Amino acid sequence: QARDGRLHILNHLTDTISEPREDVKDYAPKMVTTRIANEYIGALIGPGGKVIQELQKETDTTIVINEDPVTEEGIVEILGTGTEGINAVLAKIDSITFKPKVGESYKVKVIKMLDFGAVVEYLDAPGNEVLLHVSELAWERTENVSDVVNMGDEFEVKYFGIDSRTRKEKVSRKALLPKPEGFKERAPRNNDRSRDNRGRDNRNRDRKRD
Repeated sequence: QARDGRLHILNHLTDTISEPREDVKDYAPKMVTTRIANEYIGALIGPGGKVIQELQKETDTTIVINEDPVTEEGIVEILGTGTEGINAVLAKIDSITFKPKVGESYKVKVIKMLDFGAVVEYLDAPGNEVLLHVSELAWERTENVSDVVNMGDEFEVKYFGIDSRTRKEKVSRKALLPKPEGFKERAPRNNDRSRDNRGRDNRNRDRKRD
């Protein structure tokens, strides 16, 4: 009798709605779960819980983080009624866990102008910024950064990872531009004669000998 009752109810359910709705009403309670690598848990929580507390206040959500005992990943549960608030939390998580891949291109926006380049922000990960050096703006020699880009400009750059010389992240705008016809790159400066094997400058000593 109970089995017949369950089947009867199920038949009426499928007659009323054949499959679950993709989403619920805007102000219905919701819970969204996502996972992050263990290394990002601290960044999401922040010193003394500052980041997560401010994020909950700004988005009117409740955020719960647990650690998976097997994978050690962070299981992030976002509870709230407003879709906009939950999406804002997800966007913040994407920004915190964003890690550009070598060889990939990303759209950026100029947020600061410097004498030696422009600071750009990844549009897909607000808050993540990197220096675009003046030498990587264009193939032609650039005297002033403002000759090529200005505040608020948006364009794509190619990510090259950590530069072996500067030990900082390197991105390039010119790498995505066609090389001008007949363009010749300047040969690297040869400092072999000017410095000895201890890295000392020998040029003044050479002049004295002359």
